[in-house]
Amino acid sequence: MDKRPRKRPRLTWDVAPPLPPPKVLPAVYCGQEFGNGAVPNHAFSSMFYRSVHRNASPPWRPDDKDGHYVFSIGENLTPRCTFGQVLECFDNEKKEFVAIKIVRSINKYRDAAMIEIDVLQRLARHDVSGTRCVQIRNWFDYRNHICIVFEKLGPSLYDFLRKNSYRSFPIDLVRELARQLLESVAFMHDLRLIHTDLKPENILLISAEYVKVPDYKFLARSTKDGSYFKNLPKSSAIKLIDFGSTTFEHQDHSYVVSTRHYRAPEVILGLGWNYPCDLWSVGCILVELCSGEALFQTHENLEHLAMMEKVLGPLPPHMAVRADRRAEKYFRRGARLDWPDSSTSKESMRAVWKLPRLPNLIMQHVDHSAGDLIDLLQGLLRYDPMQRLKAREALRHPFFTRDLRRCGYPYPL
Repeated sequence: MDKRPRKRPRLTWDVAPPLPPPKVLPAVYCGQEFGNGAVPNHAFSSMFYRSVHRNASPPWRPDDKDGHYVFSIGENLTPRCTFGQVLECFDNEKKEFVAIKIVRSINKYRDAAMIEIDVLQRLARHDVSGTRCVQIRNWFDYRNHICIVFEKLGPSLYDFLRKNSYRSFPIDLVRELARQLLESVAFMHDLRLIHTDLKPENILLISAEYVKVPDYKFLARSTKDGSYFKNLPKSSAIKLIDFGSTTFEHQDHSYVVSTRHYRAPEVILGLGWNYPCDLWSVGCILVELCSGEALFQTHENLEHLAMMEKVLGPLPPHMAVRADRRAEKYFRRGARLDWPDSSTSKESMRAVWKLPRLPNLIMQHVDHSAGDLIDLLQGLLRYDPMQRLKAREALRHPFFTRDLRRCGYPYPL
């Protein structure tokens, strides 16, 4: 197993001109710590907090050097609000726990937060059932920090995998997660919105409840750390989060988007992007849910393209010849990928060469429905975005519609 770092850096993005401020709604009470990074959040990566007496009135403190707010337990954000440690909060009027995202006190992040609030409110108006995307409750501005109040959800799919030692999900659970994910993406695309940052970290389970089941792949191994069992969520219900980099169809689509592991080839090649970039990310996510590991574990463009070719075959020449000035250096004459080049390390070559072809990779981890899943993934991971499956086309794929006996996931779906 590749032990290379799984660090997934968040991107900074070009921010469109800020929209008019949405209507300010009342703030909420806030209380205790939210666990496992389950809230959509680019603001808490280096949050600090200090313990003080719960009834104390903490003095004004400056933000840290990165613009993060420095919290104290028991701090009052508004007349209705007392903060706990970081993220999990309690609304004393509605008697419910919520989650609060506190945005860094830097103009570009504040501007992005206002755009995110507009997107969240637009999604909420159309998502009548509230089943596709995280629901915004309120928002408020506190000491130059935009605070967005969300419903409280469970852990992200990435956190669930990580705490489960990156053990894959059963195929029947993957099918149900994939169906919901594609429905959410189709819903956004119908509203002319492109998420641009789909990844397991941005897909949250509704509930944190789980059950332990035998892990037959590990039964033959003698261990004392519980490896005989793995965790599975009791409920497969999920929601999308983190709309801070969501863009509208009519906006500029020339800058770099998506977290590296889930970035589509047209983004890397500088060809411009649109709705299909979300479907490429969905394909990468489904492979990760089946295998437990990110498909393309890399942080460099040329290596990333080489990994794509190893798994999916050669890049189309018509895309290579259209690559922008930053990406044309990755190709030799004739639009052939220039990898390995003189600067390629042995570690990079090993990382690429060890990757199997997509069908072989799926068959290593899937006991039934492998053929349908492979066909679906080949449609989602087509290089040419014009030929890539659309979200609603993918939902009509036999992987979802074929009458199969569900034998891998015995819990409520």
